[in-house]
Amino acid sequence: MKWDGEKSRWKLFIEDVSVLQLVMSFLFMGVACLILMLYLMFTSLWPFPTLYFTWQIFDWYTPERGGRRTAFVRNWKVWKHFRNYFPVKLVKTAELSPSRNYILGCHPHGIMSMGAFSCFSTEACGFTEAFPGVRSTLAVLAGLFRLPLFREYLMAAGLLPVSKDSLKYVLSTGTGNALVIIIGGAEESLASRPGVNSVVMKQRKGFVRLALENGAHLVPVYSFGENELFPQVVLSEGSVGRRLQALFKQVVGFAPCIFTGGRWLLLPYRRPVTTVVGSPIPVPHVYRPTEEQVDHYHRLYMDALSKLFHSHKTSCGLAETHQLQII
Repeated sequence: MKWDGEKSRWKLFIEDVSVLQLVMSFLFMGVACLILMLYLMFTSLWPFPTLYFTWQIFDWYTPERGGRRTAFVRNWKVWKHFRNYFPVKLVKTAELSPSRNYILGCHPHGIMSMGAFSCFSTEACGFTEAFPGVRSTLAVLAGLFRLPLFREYLMAAGLLPVSKDSLKYVLSTGTGNALVIIIGGAEESLASRPGVNSVVMKQRKGFVRLALENGAHLVPVYSFGENELFPQVVLSEGSVGRRLQALFKQVVGFAPCIFTGGRWLLLPYRRPVTTVVGSPIPVPHVYRPTEEQVDHYHRLYMDALSKLFHSHKTSCGLAETHQLQII
């Protein structure tokens, strides 16, 4: 019994560390890499950052051209410990044919999109086994790929910038591509808090236009429990703090959320996250879609997302009375 207790504590500790490393990477790794390289420029090791920066200039557009994805990083054992911490579960509701391309709209953003990262940027949740022949690619903030060294880590995990050139490139390289976009983005993260099920997408139509221009089917995805991981101090609209958050988001591209966690302050709460992948919405290939076509498929997508939410909310721990707010 004592040995089982020690084993259990060790297992929990490993899971804590696996999640902490991702939180620290999310918050500090990019800036730390930039500071390190700039510091080395003024030491006797200056040739190394000089060579790297020179090479980075020549390699500048690689993230927009598919990156450098490696199965090695996506299959690290640490991601299985990361998955088990919450745990994160991937639920399949329909087949995705490898003969087509897809745009998966993932909701909600939450603070750090733990469900989306675990399911679509690692193999810990079994995406490849669930959807054989389909390759998932999570798109994130484009500015992160300008940070030295950090960009290499992101690309190795299969992450790509959420820029028009990058997204179009993925959808133009054959079939069997599942491009994952967290539609609500930084604005949605500011509304993330336990007990809230709201998504920002009424005015988010660019992904629908992209789907029409490339003939990619739309697939709604909802991560139940994502908003339960971090309590956040939500500043009231019009307050000085909220205006500063909006200004920061406009300049930098992401919103500085004021949140706390569980153990060690930065760790999210151990609450289950269930990422449900819905049924694909067939989308025609239209070279120059009209506003009416974009609006039509945008409405179909919102209806499908709402149906997905209500079909799975009780099995994922929500009460029947919970509603999805689309703003």
